[in-house]
Amino acid sequence: MPAGHHQPIVRLGGTPAVALFVVSLFAFVTETQLSQYVQADLGFRQPYLIFYIVHSSFAVLFPLHLLYLHIFSQYSVSSLWTSVLSAVHKHLTPKADPDVAPYGHSRFPMRRFLRLLALMTTALTLPGVLWFIAVTLAPVTDVTALWNTNAFFAYVFTVMLSGGKWDKRRLLAVTIATTGALAVVYGGVTADGNNSDTVTDSSVAPSRAGPFVGDLLTLAASMIYAAYQVFYKMHAALPDDPEVQTTDALYSPISGEESFVDDIEHSHPSSLLIDDSIIHPLPFGLYPNFLTFAIGICTMLVLWLPLPFLDALDIEPFELPRTGTTYGVIAGIALSGALFNAGFMVLLGAWGPIVTSVGSLLTIVLVFLSDAIFGGAVEAVTVCSVLGCGAIVAAFAILAYDLTKSR
Repeated sequence: MPAGHHQPIVRLGGTPAVALFVVSLFAFVTETQLSQYVQADLGFRQPYLIFYIVHSSFAVLFPLHLLYLHIFSQYSVSSLWTSVLSAVHKHLTPKADPDVAPYGHSRFPMRRFLRLLALMTTALTLPGVLWFIAVTLAPVTDVTALWNTNAFFAYVFTVMLSGGKWDKRRLLAVTIATTGALAVVYGGVTADGNNSDTVTDSSVAPSRAGPFVGDLLTLAASMIYAAYQVFYKMHAALPDDPEVQTTDALYSPISGEESFVDDIEHSHPSSLLIDDSIIHPLPFGLYPNFLTFAIGICTMLVLWLPLPFLDALDIEPFELPRTGTTYGVIAGIALSGALFNAGFMVLLGAWGPIVTSVGSLLTIVLVFLSDAIFGGAVEAVTVCSVLGCGAIVAAFAILAYDLTKSR
């Protein structure tokens, strides 16, 4: 495309972001319900294998995104690919070298990119692995409740690591949302101890041996996941992407020795990459989709390694699906999981970890309604669970209002 031609900026809260948020919510509900179905009803209890398939499927959406843009826009696949690599190249260039040559005229910072990719993949994988361990040790109600405290930790880490000030309205909203999540989880427990609002692997029976250890593992997983959200916003998201432009001081990148990774710093904002084949700004969501794609490739190439050990130690004997229905349901889990996580990555850059994590708690409301309507779990509808759902919705409304007022 001609140099200097910019597409319209997608403003925060615009139609693309809101539509993506809605799609992400329903994708998570679909992933949850299908995961329960394949393990509880179809009897395919291979949690790590499903986890590996879902995270590997992250690599699917970026090529589809490129194809979509190639068909429905003036951009070629090569120019889109070059532009994404150029953006990564510029983003990972040390701040000390603001006038680095554009991509293609200097070496791509492969070591820095691989370091960032390894950190992101680890931070996204470790909470999931800890969660799968925790559900074998602690009651699923405890696991679900403690996991959903990641919204609170996301706010705490954001303030601590950015050096920002505590905002009473945001703190109140996050506290209300977390309390609402606890109310839904524990309010939906019936007299016989069952919980309709389970998480991904509800069929795993908790062990009585170590509920306290399971709770600690879940709490650690929640904190790591919250830290990942803040890390992505402060270090991985592009500061000059349309969906990332913000005046919010809480999400300003920290500098110098306070950085998570000393070598990865934001480049000089006035030094833009201008070239006949470079698209700037990138189409909405393309850059975070590329990072999601890279995490999927990394998962596919590396995280199959535990499978033989899990099989040899009889922790999770390896088994392939035996019916076409099971294959189809797993494919649905993978697709919905990829949609949710890709959307989540885009929204992390657009809305920041606080709003995105609280917004994700709306999935509790949707799963609760889905269980009550389609799952026959009407007995789980209690005053506490209804009030909890209302609290989550109210908290997200407070943050959404605060977000629109600050723009």
